[in-house]
Order: sequence, then C-alpha cells, then structure tokens
Amino acid sequence: MFEKWKLWAKRLKREIFVLYSASRDRRVSVWLRLFMLTVAAYAFSPIDLIPDFVPVLGYVDDLLLVPLGIYLALKWLPKDIVAEHRARAEELARRGKPTNWTAGALILLLYVLLAVGLLRWLISGRL
Repeated sequence: MFEKWKLWAKRLKREIFVLYSASRDRRVSVWLRLFMLTVAAYAFSPIDLIPDFVPVLGYVDDLLLVPLGIYLALKWLPKDIVAEHRARAEELARRGKPTNWTAGALILLLYVLLAVGLLRWLISGRL
C-alpha cells in the first residue's frame, strides 16, 4: 500500500512539471495558462496557504487542492499538448524542483493582510 502512495506522489510531481512546461505554450489559452501557472507556482511555493503544522487542515492543500488543480488543468489541456510537454517535463524534473518565491511572497502577503484585518477587528471590540 505504501508503494502505491509513493508511485502516486511521484506521478503527481511529474504532472506538476507538465503544467509548468505547458503554461508557457502559446497554443494554450491565456486563462488556462494562468490557471496552470498558478497551480504549478503553488505546488513549488515554499509557503503553504494553510501551514502544515495546523492539525489536519495543514495537509488539506497538499492532499486535495494541488491534485484537484492538476487534474482539472490536465483535463482542460488538449491531449497532444500534454503528450508533447510530458517529454519536456522529464528534463525539468531531472534538473530539480524550481522554487517559486513570488508565489511564496504572495501567500505571505495574504497572511499579513489577514493578520492585520484580524487585529483591526479585535481592536475595534467586536469580539
């Protein structure tokens, strides 16, 4: 059973590289490229939307959001383009995982804005 999970995770990682590669293809619509780039950037981001130390919810993004985003993007992407970018993805995977600090910075900014909003709400005495 553990081997099945490892194989699934390895295949998922390869698909992220497919999305990353296909997000630069001009034959794909701008909206789909933006969606694929968002999914890949989030998967490569060093910062999660829900931190992993939060019990149970911390892994929801890793176990649900990322696979769902990959599934939808690959479903919407034409099959011939997927096949072409799978070969490119193998090369990207050999070079190593790119870290997307821009996506990490955006998520960090979201945390700061949420913290400021919560602080303002607490200070206003609405609790």
